[in-house]
Amino acid sequence: MLAEVLAALQALPPAGFAALFAVLGLLIGSFLNVVIYRLPNMMDEVWGAEAEAYRQKDNPDWLPPAPQITLSSPASTCGHCGHQIRWYENIPVLSWLFLRAKCSACHTAISWRYPLIELLTGLLFAYTAWRFGPSWATLAWCAFSSLVMALFWIDWDTTFLPDSLTQPLLWLGLIVAMLGSNPLIASAADAFWGAVFGYCLFIPIAWVVGKIKGQQAMGNGDYKLMAALGAWLGWQALLPIVLMSSISGSVIGIGLMLSAKLRSYGNQEGEGGVYMPFGPFLVLAGGLVYVLGWRNILAPLGLG
Repeated sequence: MLAEVLAALQALPPAGFAALFAVLGLLIGSFLNVVIYRLPNMMDEVWGAEAEAYRQKDNPDWLPPAPQITLSSPASTCGHCGHQIRWYENIPVLSWLFLRAKCSACHTAISWRYPLIELLTGLLFAYTAWRFGPSWATLAWCAFSSLVMALFWIDWDTTFLPDSLTQPLLWLGLIVAMLGSNPLIASAADAFWGAVFGYCLFIPIAWVVGKIKGQQAMGNGDYKLMAALGAWLGWQALLPIVLMSSISGSVIGIGLMLSAKLRSYGNQEGEGGVYMPFGPFLVLAGGLVYVLGWRNILAPLGLG
C-alpha cells in the first residue's frame, strides 16, 4: 500500500505535487493557528501549577489540577461569545471568506492573521514540494516551515520562544543532516558547526549590549533559535541571517518607536523599558536564506 502511494506521488507532475502540498499546508496552517494561541496558555497553566505545587509542598492532601487547555481540547470557540466553531466554519481560508471575517453568532471580527498563517504555510509547503519533489527533503523542510511559522507568531505575541518548539527544530535539523536528507548543506559537519556557532554568536554581543543598556538584551530562546537555523542552513548562512535580521529589526523597531506602538515592559528595577522580540526577524532572515540561498544574498556584497 505504501509503495503504491509513493509510486503515485512520484508519477505526479511537479505542479500537481506542489498543489497537493499546498492543500496540506493550508490544513497544517489551520492547526498552527491553534498551536500559536494555545501553547503559551498551556505553558502559563503549567508554570502556575508548578508555583502552586511549591506553595503546597508541605500539604500532603494537595493534588495537582488536571490541565484545562491542550492542543486538542476544549473545542475551538469564538473568543468573544463562546460560540463553538463548527467544522464547516473551520475550513482554511474559505470559511474566513464565507463568514466575511466575522463570527457567525456574535458577528465579532475574526482576525486576518488566521487566513494569513494558513496561506503562508500553504505557499511554503507548495514551494518546498516544487523545489525538492517527492523526497524526504520535502517532508523535512515542511516540518521546518511549520515550526518556524509557529515560533514567529508566538514570539511576536509573547516575546517568548518555547523550548518545546526550538529544541525539536534544532535536533530535527541535526538528524536530517546526519541522514543526508538536507540538500542545502554539504555535510553533517556544516549543520553541527552551524548549530554551535549559531548558539554562541549572539552571546558576547548580547552581553556587551546588556552592560551598556543595563538590562537583558536577548533571551536564551534567541540563541536556541539561531542554533536551529544554523543546523538547517549550515554555518555559512549565519552571516546573512545576522545581517538581515539586525537591519530589518532595527528599521522596524525605529518605525514602531516613532509611531508609539512598541510595547513597553518593566525591567527588574521596575523602570519602564521598550522591548521588541528578535525571533521573528531571525525567522524572516532564515526564510530568505532558505528561498534565495546564502551565496545569492552575500554576492552583492562581494562575499558570496
